[in-house]
Amino acid sequence: MSANRTWKVILSSLVLSFGVFAYFYVMIPSNVSRDSFISSGENNMVTESPTSQDLEAALQTDAEGLSKAVVVMQTTRGIIKYRFYSDDAPKTVRRIAELVQKGFYNDVSFHRVVPGFVIQGGDPTGTGAGGSGVKLKAEFNSRKHLTGVVSMARAADPNSGDSQFFVMLGNHAHLDGQYTAFGQVIDGQDVVNQIKQGDRMVKVTLEY
Repeated sequence: MSANRTWKVILSSLVLSFGVFAYFYVMIPSNVSRDSFISSGENNMVTESPTSQDLEAALQTDAEGLSKAVVVMQTTRGIIKYRFYSDDAPKTVRRIAELVQKGFYNDVSFHRVVPGFVIQGGDPTGTGAGGSGVKLKAEFNSRKHLTGVVSMARAADPNSGDSQFFVMLGNHAHLDGQYTAFGQVIDGQDVVNQIKQGDRMVKVTLEY
């Protein structure tokens, strides 16, 4: 009896040990691995291929040369919306779209306002001397600098454009062919006209 009882205790211990081992070794790693796979798959679907493909499609232009994609600037004065001239300044447009999607322009000020001429922003330092750190080659084109046109600011070097841009408050032909026009205000020109130096772009997003 004593020997039988001993073997039963040993057998029970082995069964219990195997059960615990099976739970921790098989069940838990399996669940963790599955959850990680689902998360990874969802992230790839949302943030990689569809986003890039949708953006490229949205940058295609209509009969007026304007993109389907719309930049929405929520400012301290109201909302300004503009579309891109993707065909006229393709590299500039893609860079600006990239900066917008990264949230680069959020809470950035309009550091320069010249009544009847332009409002200018896009410098995170607010001094007029800053940018994103990536210089863009000029894409001068035939677009006229008329009221509501959005164009790239630059220094003396034609290829010194970065993240700063200006919006026209009037028609100024002397800028034509000298600056990269890349967009057109489609809604909120009245807000553009009200912007004062120091006003901010609270949030800038891209809709398409």
